[in-house]
Amino acid sequence: MGRQEAPTAREYGRALGANLARARLAKGLSQEQVAHQAGIAAYTYQKFEKGESRPGTPMNPRLFTLLALSEVLGVPVSELLPSGTPRLRAGN
Repeated sequence: MGRQEAPTAREYGRALGANLARARLAKGLSQEQVAHQAGIAAYTYQKFEKGESRPGTPMNPRLFTLLALSEVLGVPVSELLPSGTPRLRAGN
């Protein structure tokens, strides 16, 4: 069996965004409700669910933002983070 290649930062961000959306829907909350309760702008949270921080830039939330989202969504941070570690070198 071959070793699976690490995801790019963009792929990892998209997977994290999908995990956020899944957890939000399971909790029955809107994007705006999650953002407000986590103390971030609704636009920022909407970009996170798309896997972006800014248009075309892979998601890179601050640690305390992830902790706040985890608390609001009622799931451990480990459930939000995709498995594996993304490639972290420049250009990925």
